Amino acid sequence: MTHIWDREVDVLVAGSGAAGMTAAITAADRGLSTLVVESTDRWGGTTMRSGGGLWMPNNPVMRRRGIADSREEALTYLESAIGPSESIGPASSPERRAAFVDTIPELVTRLEQLGVRWAVAKDYPDYYPDRPGGKIGRGIESRPFDARRLGDWRETSRTGDSIPAPMQTDDVWLLMRAWSSFSGFVRGARFVFRTLGGLVTGKKLYGFGGGLMLQLGLIAKERGVQLQLNSPVTELVKDDAGRVVGAVVSTPTGAQRIRARRGVILGAGGFAANTEWRQRYHGIPGYTSAAEGDLGTAIEAGIAAGADVALMDDAWWGASVPIPGKQAQFVLNERSDPFSIVVDQSGRRYLNESESYIDFGHHLLERDPISPANPSWLVVDRRHRQRYMFGALLMGGKALVEQGVVVKAATLGELAEKMGVDRATFLATVERFNGFARTGVDVDFGRGRTAYDRYYSDPRVKPNPNLGALEKGPFTAVQLVPGDLGTKGGLLTDEHARVIDVQGAVIEGLYAAGNTSASVMGRTYPGPGSTIGPAAVFGYLAAMHAATTSPAAAESGATRADAGAEAQTA
Repeated sequence: MTHIWDREVDVLVAGSGAAGMTAAITAADRGLSTLVVESTDRWGGTTMRSGGGLWMPNNPVMRRRGIADSREEALTYLESAIGPSESIGPASSPERRAAFVDTIPELVTRLEQLGVRWAVAKDYPDYYPDRPGGKIGRGIESRPFDARRLGDWRETSRTGDSIPAPMQTDDVWLLMRAWSSFSGFVRGARFVFRTLGGLVTGKKLYGFGGGLMLQLGLIAKERGVQLQLNSPVTELVKDDAGRVVGAVVSTPTGAQRIRARRGVILGAGGFAANTEWRQRYHGIPGYTSAAEGDLGTAIEAGIAAGADVALMDDAWWGASVPIPGKQAQFVLNERSDPFSIVVDQSGRRYLNESESYIDFGHHLLERDPISPANPSWLVVDRRHRQRYMFGALLMGGKALVEQGVVVKAATLGELAEKMGVDRATFLATVERFNGFARTGVDVDFGRGRTAYDRYYSDPRVKPNPNLGALEKGPFTAVQLVPGDLGTKGGLLTDEHARVIDVQGAVIEGLYAAGNTSASVMGRTYPGPGSTIGPAAVFGYLAAMHAATTSPAAAESGATRADAGAEAQTA
């Protein structure tokens, strides 16, 4: 079969977040002509609006800081945190887990050589640090980066989705209590001086996901990667042998057929913003923090090309505050800090408020059929509001009160009535919880037991830094819904990030990484950056494998210019 192409490159990458941009950099670094097509009008993906951390066990950055780790400990921890591969399925096979761990040192080193300035989040624990192989300090991130270095690429980036400040991961847990503790005040002062230093020198510094993506974007630009916006992949093109040799891309001026001689790499996110798919696979409309382009188009194209999928019923869950007319606000420290409690609509507590966000989301969803819990209520007393930052309330407290998302009362009994929960049940729940706060032991759910729980806490509160009795009015209750950082399910891939078809065979020429693929992390979230870390690793592996393959046969493609010449000759 002869195909007519509008454009030809060695590697076509769909998506411009961590998975896509790492794949593009790697392909270009191997001397391949590379085109990134992004479905929206700005590049950077959900990564740009994220915390920007990468969970990278046994990485060279942590080793330089004296944090010990090993391949064996990393694999042991993955087994203990995720569970046996047999129970999860091929998305989290032993081969994929090993490929993830084994690739980390070379990927981190190569990106550093290309210009990424890494920092280690030395205080951030794995999410199950008490399990075999658990550690503190496996997360890494980019150092704050000057957006002005991007030139024209900056104007088309998602910097508007990122925090325009040089903030880093380990700033957060202290800044959350900047006005309530000396350590928080010191960290706050350092952050202010760091910000002022950037302003004085004329820099536009970004940390978190903005800093990471801007650094990756600059490397891609310097390596000659081409970037095309408003261009979602809508169809994959195969040759007679069943190999993917290109793709059809939708553009404002019509469909464009792009030949990819070495392969197509799909790193275009999941389907978090696709309400129809969310209802079909999750049973809820979704309250996501992912980018609006997360519509599942790349997954759909892969399915149409024969790809198998896995984990479509799962997501990178967490708790979010629903904000009318806006994207839901993800909740972290607010539910973990002392003087707070979470109850369902009956007024009963049902989980450890300080647990990892994916466990929180799973528990909320599991609770809802038993006792309505969507939404649940996060209840805090006066001290919580005075001492700790509450992101959603800073964004739009008045509107939230008007919509009933937030209710306030002088007493707990009055608050129960405004929440619509059973007064007696709620008061009994709080009384029991307050007893735990006084003894320091949460008999029901173990809150404050692990280093992860205590990461967001207040060490001044004794005897348990995560527990504080709800005693000081006025009291505030805030609705919590099952938010997410993106979806977990997608195309099934192997240890080289090659897409697998429904018969279990490799689809030659097609790769997937990031949330377009079913996660190697299975149904859990082992540590900070367990979305971005594997996204970058498998984007890298996809490009490395594509670079070693033979180009698609020349007779399978002809450009429109060639076709025109043939017509004139005829």
